[in-house]
Amino acid sequence: QVQLVESGGGLVQAGGSLRLSCVASGIIFGINVMGWYRQAPGKQREWVASVTGGGSTNYADSVKGRFTISRDNAKNTVYLQMNSLKPEDTAVYLCRSQLRGVRDYWGQGTQVTVSS
Repeated sequence: QVQLVESGGGLVQAGGSLRLSCVASGIIFGINVMGWYRQAPGKQREWVASVTGGGSTNYADSVKGRFTISRDNAKNTVYLQMNSLKPEDTAVYLCRSQLRGVRDYWGQGTQVTVSS
């Protein structure tokens, strides 16, 4: 059974930091692309960051310089370190697994709330 389970969300003051984790099971992890997405109330889901199996990263312009995505293939885990958080970062954050020839998988999400 495939599962992606996010954790690490919470309530933080503007300017603070959080580290999100996503632990995957039941999938091929070492060569897949893992990504973080977010969805705020009243908005469509947007891509935040991605990391390939080899460690290459890409970021949305809105989070460049503040967020860092990384992965630990031995632990089947992808992380999102979020620094200098802003109220507009408030959203449900979800992780996603992509692998050529295999369907995508999504986690259920973890809530991040940034107060002013």
